[in-house]
Amino acid sequence: MSMWNKAATDYSLYLIADYGIAGVELLQLVQEALAGGVSIVQLRAKELNAREFCALGKEMLALTTSCHVPLIINDRVDIAQALGAAGVHLGQDDLPADMARKILGQHCIVGVSARTRAEARLAAQQGADYVGVGAVFPTATKADATHTGLTVLAKIVGDLSIPVLAIGGIDASNAATILDHGADGLCVASAILKAASPRLAAAEIRNLVLNRR
Repeated sequence: MSMWNKAATDYSLYLIADYGIAGVELLQLVQEALAGGVSIVQLRAKELNAREFCALGKEMLALTTSCHVPLIINDRVDIAQALGAAGVHLGQDDLPADMARKILGQHCIVGVSARTRAEARLAAQQGADYVGVGAVFPTATKADATHTGLTVLAKIVGDLSIPVLAIGGIDASNAATILDHGADGLCVASAILKAASPRLAAAEIRNLVLNRR
């Protein structure tokens, strides 16, 4: 059971810790990114089986907990529950937010990916704590991702009272523009994990976020 204080969650710099990008170096890269100011981490590991995912998740949870940062598990409600992670992030093909909530309880964070205003509104109605909207820009991380764009992002921000996070192709060059369209947070993967220095890359984006507050 997660002891994370959900109300205290800072979604502003949301690292998607994707095993598909970083492989066995993932823990080290996340540690560097945390030093740069990442405020929340999602563990994504489509390539691993359940046992491998759990083993990696246990190590990742120890790391994020030591930095007082919440860990979100991608897709796998069962693994999030087993680990006692802070929450889960769900795609449109995963369990609906209200079903995940029944399993995980009110104390857990439930986030949902949304490509359209209708998907975002439904997620909020089903009790999601935040929505991740995108891809706002083309992204190599998810080659099949629908390009949502900044206009739809801004409309979803206007529609919802829960935090709206932008995802897809985000780096230091476009972060300020996304924040100016109302996003409450930036979900970043490659721009941090593939950087020569994940710590410096995270710090650069973090500073852009702080300057917009």
